[in-house]
Amino acid sequence: MIELLGMSSPNVQKIQIMLEETALPYRVRRIDVWKGENFTSEFEALNPNRKVPVIIDDDGPDGQPCTVFESGAILIYLAEKTGRFLPANGTARYQVLEWLAVQMCGVGPMFGQYTHFRVFAPKGNDYAESRYRTQAVRLFEALDHRLGQTRFLGGEDYSIADMATFPWTRDRSGKWGGDWGGYRNFNRWFDEVSARPAVSRMTAEMDKVWQEDLVSIGTASDEIRDRLLGRGDFTKAPSP
Repeated sequence: MIELLGMSSPNVQKIQIMLEETALPYRVRRIDVWKGENFTSEFEALNPNRKVPVIIDDDGPDGQPCTVFESGAILIYLAEKTGRFLPANGTARYQVLEWLAVQMCGVGPMFGQYTHFRVFAPKGNDYAESRYRTQAVRLFEALDHRLGQTRFLGGEDYSIADMATFPWTRDRSGKWGGDWGGYRNFNRWFDEVSARPAVSRMTAEMDKVWQEDLVSIGTASDEIRDRLLGRGDFTKAPSP
């Protein structure tokens, strides 16, 4: 049995997609970051970086329990555990890994920073908001270009690169500033991934968790907010 520790964030969603796709037995333990549950000593022992997701696999390599954190590492671990959604070798493997890296090093950080400055930052951060919005649009353009060449991000087969990217692009409200009608290749891919039964199951379950997270966000203390966002008394600044 695999235990998935997380909440409704895109990085957790991608792991639940993989678990559903592979039909591995798993259970979810909600970690309420808006109550500081990721800062407990128990959680820190699992992930010193104090972030979700984390998985605990009681049937890891050589039959020994295994804990894995960081969503990209978890996806690779599950792909190698099951022999699915990541080619074993050759060019096809590295095409999947490079687009997984685009999500981990580009889509996630840029979309995350844009959301932070748009939602959480005080007024007066126009430059930061504009910068990260521009980067988000640039990444959508790169995804659309790639998907004009191949059916899926890693190639002609669905892979962990698609699972990693999909949750970060679920909001097609136009907040990124792009003309969604212009991203035809992306839209074709998005609709195909959305229709997969495993993805539909994930979205149904995670949308329920999102409602719980919304309640927690609304009741979070100022101290927890500051600690989670690294501001106020929790700002890390160089010593003078």
